[in-house]
Amino acid sequence: MTEAIKKSLRDSKGARWGALAVVSFTMMTGYYINYVISPLKPELERYFNWTSSDFGIWNSAYGWFNVFFLMLIFAGLILDKMGVRFTGIGASLTMIVGTLLQYLAISQIIPMDGMILGMKTQIAIGALGFGIFGVGVEAAGITVSKIIVKWFKGKEMALAMGLEMATARMGTALALALPLPMARAFGMDGIPNLSAPVMLGLGLLVAGFVAFIWYTFMDRKLEVSEGITDEVSEEEEFKVRDILFIIKNKGFWLIALLCVLFYSGVFPFLYYATDLMINKYGVAEEFAGSIPGLLPFGTIILTPFFGNIYDRKGKGATIMLIGSVMLLLAHLVFAIPALDNYLLAIGLIIFLGVTFSLVPSAMWPSVPKIIPEKQLGTAYALIFWVQNWGLMGVPLLIGIVLDKYGQVLDADGKFLYYDYTIPMLIFAATGFLAIIVALMLKAEDKKKGYGLELPNIEKLT
Repeated sequence: MTEAIKKSLRDSKGARWGALAVVSFTMMTGYYINYVISPLKPELERYFNWTSSDFGIWNSAYGWFNVFFLMLIFAGLILDKMGVRFTGIGASLTMIVGTLLQYLAISQIIPMDGMILGMKTQIAIGALGFGIFGVGVEAAGITVSKIIVKWFKGKEMALAMGLEMATARMGTALALALPLPMARAFGMDGIPNLSAPVMLGLGLLVAGFVAFIWYTFMDRKLEVSEGITDEVSEEEEFKVRDILFIIKNKGFWLIALLCVLFYSGVFPFLYYATDLMINKYGVAEEFAGSIPGLLPFGTIILTPFFGNIYDRKGKGATIMLIGSVMLLLAHLVFAIPALDNYLLAIGLIIFLGVTFSLVPSAMWPSVPKIIPEKQLGTAYALIFWVQNWGLMGVPLLIGIVLDKYGQVLDADGKFLYYDYTIPMLIFAATGFLAIIVALMLKAEDKKKGYGLELPNIEKLT
């Protein structure tokens, strides 16, 4: 009887997988908004007179507050100080506020004429909203990562993280495939309703917020089952001085660098992938988003698969190295001008989907092997902060490069299409640098004995 009372709720498969499902749904709603305007780029240029630089500024705004105002660092400190319930609720509300501003900008319910700080008013308001949203979704990401560690430590942690990422990327797939057909379906007189996909995302975020409220009750039950009366105990509470331990850890910095390089080669690419399909591969606009939309579907199956391999067989550092090599190869082939058949594009997207499954499936479960649990929130926040430099800078760089070097004009100076050769070489460079960092991480693991090549599941002796 006493033994049953002491048993943790996370020992129940139904409870821990149920908790994972709830928080994964919340992340899925955030990932939809992350890419909702990506397939709309040609229509935004056509009806709102956007340039590629305008598009790049909007998407670059994702990292403004996280990078320059250190909001991600503060989110990590709040997470370790206040716990997952408080931080998760705050993150969900922040995502909703930011998306509401994006909706106001796209819908133009209020006048969007003129300029603000050298930007078109519509771009400035929408970018502000996307920046606020970026604070919320990144805070939600580190919160969910800590939640998974909380429920799955010593168990199927990499598989759980893989399934969470796979579920979240269903939102990405939806965002890449749905917005353009939806905008045209809800349009009038041949003019698409470009705000309709954003309104859908706003509704999804509200549903995600309700789901997280539900999770907070499950979280309290977990703590009661483990005899915890305060979510953050005085002994385990994060101390600000502990941040020095994190930033002095070479393994931490190698993970963070690998993260920013790898994700800079994937997430910003997805912002432009629909436009790439239209301009290089000649895919019709209404179907163009469906091709990059295939990428997340590969991760839905493969990320949990590779995570399960890491849980049971190990080889985390090796998995990250293989994924980095594949990232370089995919973007190099995308960059070759003569290879412009849409069937090849489909194959490359699927190949990139496998790549996108490999690295995250091993990277995120590796962090708890390097950083103690009481510092995980801040460690994840610091990694995401480094990542946000890439998520902020690369989309803006690609937009500027397209405007300056990618425009192909006819003899009369009329715009014909965008040449994506240089942008794809920039993406390939992120893969090359990621290989170097992955090799360094593998060597550091061998030297320090982090256990990145060892299984995650603890075997009972």
